[in-house]
Amino acid sequence: MRNMGSRVDSVRANAELVAWSAAFVVSQANIMRVLGPVGVRVLMTQTATSAQAYRAVLDRMDAGEIERYRSHFYPDFLHPIVYAATLRAGARRLDALAPLSPAAKRVLSAAPVVAAAGDYVENVAGLYLLDHRYRITDRTVRLTTAVSTTKWVLGLGALAYLVRGFLRAGKQG
Repeated sequence: MRNMGSRVDSVRANAELVAWSAAFVVSQANIMRVLGPVGVRVLMTQTATSAQAYRAVLDRMDAGEIERYRSHFYPDFLHPIVYAATLRAGARRLDALAPLSPAAKRVLSAAPVVAAAGDYVENVAGLYLLDHRYRITDRTVRLTTAVSTTKWVLGLGALAYLVRGFLRAGKQG
């Protein structure tokens, strides 16, 4: 009977991870669909190092591209919840397969939440600066770029740790 409980928990944990992963893929695909060819420009705003560079990206967009850029923010207000939940579900599943250290558990629990919070800051700033270009200064651009970079490092870092952990667990099991 004892094994039956852990087996049910394992199936439940797998189902949770698969469900959140599927939601992530759908959410990401939707954002990419909305952005279309403007997607590269979003990355350029997220990594701009000066007001001049940020404005140059926006200035190169025509009215249709600006509308795509603006409209991507709305599904991107749901996306951080989805990727944070996916990464946290992955951490729980990995911990069940190959127990994580307390420090790794804390980091893998916190990093997705901090990344998601950064994504919200980035989205609000992006929408605001789009309509208030006179507020685009070197300081605001560097601050939003720092937030964006931190978001990417935390999110992709957690993902890399999980992938590595699942590969190791698969080799051992």
